[in-house]
Amino acid sequence: MFLSVSTFFDSVADDERVYLLVRHGERGHITPNDPDYGAHVGLTERGREQAFSLGRAMSIAGETSTDVCFFSSPVGRCVETAECIGKGCGIAHPEVEKLESLAEFYVQNYDSYTKVLKTGFYEGICEWLEANSRDVTTSGAQDADAPFYPLADRSEEMLSMMLERGNARFNVFVSHDAWVVPCLVYFCGMKFTPQRWMNFLTGMAVAVSPRKRRIVPVTALETGWLDF
Repeated sequence: MFLSVSTFFDSVADDERVYLLVRHGERGHITPNDPDYGAHVGLTERGREQAFSLGRAMSIAGETSTDVCFFSSPVGRCVETAECIGKGCGIAHPEVEKLESLAEFYVQNYDSYTKVLKTGFYEGICEWLEANSRDVTTSGAQDADAPFYPLADRSEEMLSMMLERGNARFNVFVSHDAWVVPCLVYFCGMKFTPQRWMNFLTGMAVAVSPRKRRIVPVTALETGWLDF
């Protein structure tokens, strides 16, 4: 169950620092034979409007634009999403820090990963998640030729990276579905299939206070699910 971002931000306490990890906004179509696997594909006009609306939701919920920072995969549609969110927050020229770690964070062996892309992206991701989610403890050593890192190890590293990088009250991280989905599986116990995938501008929000940490699946759209 995804909570709307506006409802989530309404629930944020004064002593909580927020880390928001989301997929980019709606993009153009990626063809199966695309030589760069869609790296050049940008946002649609609706995708830009979606991202702007997310920023507005943050502002309407009472968040100030002076204590927010943005991080993004270097891929253009992710950077543009972060910029549009910032403009929705009321920032005329948002500064976005590009992080390679948000581009292919779970990829261990790129050659093996490209084979997954060619033979069935959603199927390959789901097969890896299904195998790893049976045991969420630290997975330890594995085959160096495996396309992905162990789910538990890498998901904890993703969260640690976010907590270390984000030093503002509100911290926005824009990545790709392939790396947001594993976090939702590991931290929130969610399940995805090639036929039932996460929507654009959907992900997880982490609220940290001196007393506790809470992680919530959130979406900026009407639904967090993208049915094929």
